[in-house]
Amino acid sequence: MSELLEKVRRELARYEHPLFVFDARPAADGVEVEIRFKPPEVEVHTYLFLLRPREIEHQQFPWTFQKQLYDCLHDYIIEMFTANPQQKA
Repeated sequence: MSELLEKVRRELARYEHPLFVFDARPAADGVEVEIRFKPPEVEVHTYLFLLRPREIEHQQFPWTFQKQLYDCLHDYIIEMFTANPQQKA
């Protein structure tokens, strides 16, 4: 599992963003990727997603990982809304 974790960490090291910090840690079913909001003055939850070994071992991992990371960043930003028209009062 440490090989898979290191592979994910190497891939994450290729990404840098002014608002987000990325990390990875071992999980029971694979590797968990963590996305945290950088500015400390704003408290926001941490976003997590799981990568399974077969995804990490796949030949196309760098490309599929990028798509998944971008999709998760989109979801994370949407989850940060404190109000929206779909919420019930």
